[in-house]
Amino acid sequence: MVEGTVGGEMRCGSSSVPDGASVGGKVSDPAGVARALKPLLARIEVTQTRAFVAASDAVATFRILRLASTSTPRDVDAAIARELPFDPQRMATRWLDVVDPQAQQRVVYAAAWDQALVKNITEAIKLAGLEPTVVELKSASVARAVPAPACVVVDLSSSPAEIVLIDKHLPRVWHTFTVEEPIGDDAVSALAAPLRTTLRFYRRQSNGDFGPSAPVFVSSEQTLPPQLLSELSGLIGQPVLLLPAPARVPHNVRHSTYLACLGLLMRRS
Repeated sequence: MVEGTVGGEMRCGSSSVPDGASVGGKVSDPAGVARALKPLLARIEVTQTRAFVAASDAVATFRILRLASTSTPRDVDAAIARELPFDPQRMATRWLDVVDPQAQQRVVYAAAWDQALVKNITEAIKLAGLEPTVVELKSASVARAVPAPACVVVDLSSSPAEIVLIDKHLPRVWHTFTVEEPIGDDAVSALAAPLRTTLRFYRRQSNGDFGPSAPVFVSSEQTLPPQLLSELSGLIGQPVLLLPAPARVPHNVRHSTYLACLGLLMRRS
């Protein structure tokens, strides 16, 4: 959790939740999560009553759609129904136009989410005494916070670990994998395999439109062996770097831990 403004003062903190209250990004016990949030709010001395929330991509799925420039909202809805088949009793959808001056087509970001799972998240926030005014996928928040228009973010601080491939400032692929901790020299192959899978998948989807110069940013709470990044780069054919801190973020804020929260703050900056 982070309170503050980009370029200004920030207060942050984190807390574990009771066992079983949230597993793999899905909240199953809103009251249990709220019990963990309340002392965290007090410790950080949160003054706001409204909150932006980054929800795990495990509760939803997204697509970037390219449609004719003359397409109507009905055309967009039809395209979403084809790309994201879902049960309307259980799932909900939302789409937004993406501003891309170079695009000759209409570009749309569409998401479909499990209403019950998202309700559990918002219920936990409300029980903690906050009003959730915005809920967006973590991948969208991360894409806003990274310094490169095209890159891959490997988040080793999440459980399970996550990969977000970003192109033209938009999240394109979200993938999870398991990695054993602590991360040592032998972790190179364990990281290379899911990264290769993600890169191959996106290149097939985009006709190879993801260059070898796009960096892979690794986010980790653990200090990584120096040779791991160079060896990983050699295996996947992309530069691999530690995740840089976003601009105008105080040094006392661990950007690797709070990247999604920082992306949420940038939403209104």
